[in-house]
Amino acid sequence: MEFKRQKPIYQQIAETLCDRALSGEWDADGRIPSVRDVAADLGVNPNTVMRSFDSLQQAEIIYTRRGMGYYLAADAKTKILERYRREFLEEDLPAIRQRMKFLGLDPSIFME
Repeated sequence: MEFKRQKPIYQQIAETLCDRALSGEWDADGRIPSVRDVAADLGVNPNTVMRSFDSLQQAEIIYTRRGMGYYLAADAKTKILERYRREFLEEDLPAIRQRMKFLGLDPSIFME
């Protein structure tokens, strides 16, 4: 995985894990790979992955079962989509509008 400088690595890993959940790679209430497995797969330090898991746990996207590992929450896909939509509307869309303004593009060209 190649990381971008604009965003902390742990957040990029969390997004990658969310993308896997949205793609259907993991089942709702199903066990997900361990911190060590993800770290080995991505070639990063397990502590960095642990930070990603902590952030996803705080967002209630994943949860732990004592002695069993991490699991994808039943409503994880809904929460991830809400999060992605909010981020798009609050961060991406204003930047796109600003870029279009600089380039002299009219947003109506995309409305048909």
